[in-house]
Amino acid sequence: MSTHDVDVLVFGASSVTGRRVAAHLARRAADSPGASWAVAGRDADKLRRVLAEEGVTPPETLVADVGDPASLAAMASRARVVLNLVGPYTRHAEPVIEACVAAGSHYVDLTGELPFVRRMNAIHDAPARTAGVKVVQVCGFEALPPDLGVALAAEAAAASGDRLVDVDVEVRVTEQPRPPRLSDAISGGTFQSLAVAAGDPDAGHLTDPACLVDDPIAAQAVREQSPIRVRPRRRGEAIIAPMSPAAFINPAVIHRSAALRAGERGEPYAPFAYREGMAIPGRTVTLPLRAAVAGALSGTQAVFRAVTSVDRPGARQSVSRALERALPSSGYGPARDRLEPWRWQMTVRATTAAGHDVTVEIDADGHPGYLTTARLLGEAGLLLAEPGATPDRAGCLTPATALGTASAARFAHAGLRFSPLPGAGSAGSAGDEPAQ
Repeated sequence: MSTHDVDVLVFGASSVTGRRVAAHLARRAADSPGASWAVAGRDADKLRRVLAEEGVTPPETLVADVGDPASLAAMASRARVVLNLVGPYTRHAEPVIEACVAAGSHYVDLTGELPFVRRMNAIHDAPARTAGVKVVQVCGFEALPPDLGVALAAEAAAASGDRLVDVDVEVRVTEQPRPPRLSDAISGGTFQSLAVAAGDPDAGHLTDPACLVDDPIAAQAVREQSPIRVRPRRRGEAIIAPMSPAAFINPAVIHRSAALRAGERGEPYAPFAYREGMAIPGRTVTLPLRAAVAGALSGTQAVFRAVTSVDRPGARQSVSRALERALPSSGYGPARDRLEPWRWQMTVRATTAAGHDVTVEIDADGHPGYLTTARLLGEAGLLLAEPGATPDRAGCLTPATALGTASAARFAHAGLRFSPLPGAGSAGSAGDEPAQ
């Protein structure tokens, strides 16, 4: 029997990111005494020991294992929202999603494994709708900030009867620890996730910007209007490199959000052109060096795209297994003392059908992938657990459609600030209405 006596439960809280999700919830619970949270994992003693190293004492520690359906059912029955940090998600997450839908609990994760997300949408969207449950994947740095930012821009256009036709998202790091380290950039968990996704039987969908759009006519229009390109480009003195850790994650989520919103209005989805990248600013004298860095990032992603497009599944899976062995494993990642000094910004520049410009600025504190992401996931969990705080939608949703643009201000608690907010200036109306 479901009790749902815990607002937010962190499954896999001993992971590199999971422990920081727990730390965020501990801090937020101290500020909001009504919010309850707990952690779960295979080894309760390890969980408590790891979290103690972060200065966190969880109110309750549950034992649950992805290989034990009864333990997952018991865990899900306790929580209003389960935040899943146990990856790679392709291998481990579906039983957790099934348990959450069966228990009537919302589910959130950080996966960027799009072939897996596509399958979960096909299998679990209808049952989740029936259960009134939100299944929200890709809910960290990929793809919550750009997804909400683009939704805010779309509302700005809609407020004057207009629509977006072109969207450009640009990220730039303004402060980071010195000297840079490889472990600062990408964790072992992310490396392993990308390797597993490359070997997925449906890996060809990984680089398809329309892989999460259900309507085949709209999906083809997305591919034609908004192809994913990984070549470096210039904007003024800045070199724009492909998005890190992969240029293939956000576009599919953002187009699904727009398609879902169009469906709610009873309209066919007319896709906008979408592109994104990481800006590498600098003086003219550094242009060759910056171009070389951007070229290396572009080449790496081009190779990854080539691997996913191999028609022989056996060969692709052999490459995937080799990458898993060669790349760092889960647990490898940025040192704790190098997470806070990061500052970064994201700009959403959009053009409407009537030729108007709409801009949404986002600025953030903390390492994008391993501190801001953790705080975003924790805050999303708190929002979903709070009655009436998010729109009255259910099913397999995106961050923007699950949380609604009215939630944008809440992410200041996670160190992520949107400007302008809904109802202020040119970037929106009142925002997605929360549930009543």
